[in-house]
Amino acid sequence: MRLLVAGGAGFIGSNFVRYWAARHPGDRVVVLDALTYAGNRENLRDLEDGERVRFVHGDICDEESVRGVLAAHRIDTVVNMAAESHNSLAVLQPKRFFMTNVMGTQSLCQAALAEGVDRLHHVSTCEVYGDLGLDSADSFNEASPYRPRTPYNASKAGGDHVVRSYVETFGLPATITNCCNNYGPYQFPEKVVPLFVSRALRDEPLPVYASSDHRREWLHVDDHCRAIELVLERGRLGETYHVGSGREATVDEIADAVLELTHKPSSLKTTVPDRPGHDRRYLLDSGKIDRELSWRPTVGFEEGLAATVDWYVENRSWWEPLLDRSPVEEADWSQAAPAAGEALASKEP
Repeated sequence: MRLLVAGGAGFIGSNFVRYWAARHPGDRVVVLDALTYAGNRENLRDLEDGERVRFVHGDICDEESVRGVLAAHRIDTVVNMAAESHNSLAVLQPKRFFMTNVMGTQSLCQAALAEGVDRLHHVSTCEVYGDLGLDSADSFNEASPYRPRTPYNASKAGGDHVVRSYVETFGLPATITNCCNNYGPYQFPEKVVPLFVSRALRDEPLPVYASSDHRREWLHVDDHCRAIELVLERGRLGETYHVGSGREATVDEIADAVLELTHKPSSLKTTVPDRPGHDRRYLLDSGKIDRELSWRPTVGFEEGLAATVDWYVENRSWWEPLLDRSPVEEADWSQAAPAAGEALASKEP
């Protein structure tokens, strides 16, 4: 296989490239990444050899450039993980999210169609469905209606619809997965687990949203990579598969667990205001991927979180240089509103 991983220098993307290179040593992997603030070339530096794993600096919004990469490397399979994915930043700069997550996905689909790739797989999120009540017995399945509540969620929903439209209208051979919250190594420090770990290790406050009982479903990134592999190998074209663990935890529970694992006091927790559109809860029904592809998560949450914390403890040289690149400081959202033409940001990426 000649595989293009769009967004392969990011968190999930780089873990997937590592997973694929180890599992499929005869395949060739090309990583296409624009290296925005959360993209990190260092995530892949030890893998790049110019043959089995090659990096190309490029943007999925540039259709002509993407077509050139697909043709030059004779790509037969595309996995799209390229996305702006920071909910808080999307409150301040929504335009960049719609550009990458909707228009970029369209450009990638068009390029893949024009170059005749055998397969495109698009990685999406549970957040396209909106949220659930904290006491609800419901979960989202593949037929649930889309009800995104934030600019990030809406941009990912738009990307999903683009892919489906290319399947139905143009016959693009594509699949989609919607996944719950991932955690693991190489995750940019803006996300809650590495944010809490990095702050705890520096004895800095852990910002816990006021609605600390809001919860998420958590999956180790290795289990996610395995699910994508199965969908690529045996998933039905045109289908969507949910990838979830069923394991929920509140942000308060995450903070407590991180503090315990880093041997830091609970007094480091501090309350910050909820961001606008803060969803209460997501939970995916992953029965379809279990029934059709025999996928189930294998990494337990407590085990996986402990291993993840250990990785950040042992790899300070990886995350410390990234701390100043985070474009948002969680603070007072009362004045948060996109300006005319361009959106406001607390810091430039």
